[in-house]
Amino acid sequence: MTADPLAPLDLAFWNLESAGHPMHLAALGVFAARSPSAAAHAADLLAARAAAVPGLRMRIRDVWQPLAARPPLRRPWPGPGESLVSALRRPLASALRGSLAFGGAEREPDPGFDPLDHIRLHPPATDFHAAAGRLMERPLERSRPPWEAHVLPGQGGASFAVLFKFHHALADGLRALTLAAALMDPTDLPAPRPRPAEPPRGMLPDVRKVPELVREALSDAGRALDIGAAVARSTLDMRSSPALGCAPSGTRRTAGAVIDLDDVHRIRKSAGGTVNDVLIAVVAGALRRWLDERGDGSEGVAPRALVPVSRRRPRTAHPQGNRLSGYLLRLPVGERDPLARLALVRTAMDRNKDAGPHRGAGAVALLADHVPPLGHRLGGPLLGQAARLWFDVLVTSVPLPGFGLRLGGDPLGAVFPLAPLAPGHSLAVAVSTYRGRVHYGLVADGAAVPDVDRLARAMSEEVQTLLTVCDT
Repeated sequence: MTADPLAPLDLAFWNLESAGHPMHLAALGVFAARSPSAAAHAADLLAARAAAVPGLRMRIRDVWQPLAARPPLRRPWPGPGESLVSALRRPLASALRGSLAFGGAEREPDPGFDPLDHIRLHPPATDFHAAAGRLMERPLERSRPPWEAHVLPGQGGASFAVLFKFHHALADGLRALTLAAALMDPTDLPAPRPRPAEPPRGMLPDVRKVPELVREALSDAGRALDIGAAVARSTLDMRSSPALGCAPSGTRRTAGAVIDLDDVHRIRKSAGGTVNDVLIAVVAGALRRWLDERGDGSEGVAPRALVPVSRRRPRTAHPQGNRLSGYLLRLPVGERDPLARLALVRTAMDRNKDAGPHRGAGAVALLADHVPPLGHRLGGPLLGQAARLWFDVLVTSVPLPGFGLRLGGDPLGAVFPLAPLAPGHSLAVAVSTYRGRVHYGLVADGAAVPDVDRLARAMSEEVQTLLTVCDT
């Protein structure tokens, strides 16, 4: 594998990270063990298989090329058999290469890659989520490929868990799934669709395409203004809750909830909307229960939820780089009626879909494409601190395969996706569907939300409330 520059959004994630806010995503998979030695066998398999997965060898290297280090411009005189236009392209390309590399980063194969540096077998754990929370606190080592796999044996040997951690700059949810699946037992997977080859691009545009390029530039500028105005409007006339924002403590707690997908479909068919609408409404209802029980109060609370939207197809071969936009909606936590909450979520999501993922406050990630690498490096910490002004809670969906996965012959029974926390945030919610069940994975700041397990239980309770209301 050769080195490739980080996409703008990957570069943003790389520079957003701090010691108190590591930008890795994760998944906690729980396996049914067929023998007491299953966990140790799983760790050995992961180490052996990781060596054969090229994507796991990639480290991220900062690229610094000061302007003074750029190669001198050559005189644009045509060489033998060379046109004047081709000669003019040479110095322009040389100048652009130096500028674009300044302050950036790239993925490159790590010549010293050792899988044993990334695989850890831990002592038996009585609570997989408690152990995962402690491990989520630790940033990944930035000098080597930024991923880890932690194998957690269960008490009594009847089960074990594996916590996979991937830096968001190395892999988004889809890419992380691809890398983790490559470490599982072999399965008959559909062949990925090859990406069409891009035509070679010259440094100077085709004159015939100039009007189109101008229109695209104006359209991009218009979208940027729309997004900026939407972000400003989203901060007005709303009430969040102190429980959803905090001074960073650097601690993490995780929890999970499992609900039956058939129950979600029953609610959807009765009340309308999509499966995703129901899952978001469950988050809103659970937050209401949790806030009221802990005494913070839910009356009038309408936190802004960022719902990421993937902008690429799942089966493209070897997907590289984060391709994300997002929707922003206010969770109707203050609404008392569970069906009314679902209706409000449905209306807000329909409005987002009508506008599309390229406009609105949730599409801020698209602006990363227009920021130069040095801007990401210098502005990353400031942007991280501004995240609290943009949204209050992340609610993201992570795709999982519909077939069962195994490791060393032991079946994967549950998998909880875990999202990173942005600075100033105390809660992130990720959701995945696996083999007929919906798995919510919650990551919280340990000081601000020590009772995150109570919030997870409130999600299951909210589903039962919706079922009861829909059946009456």
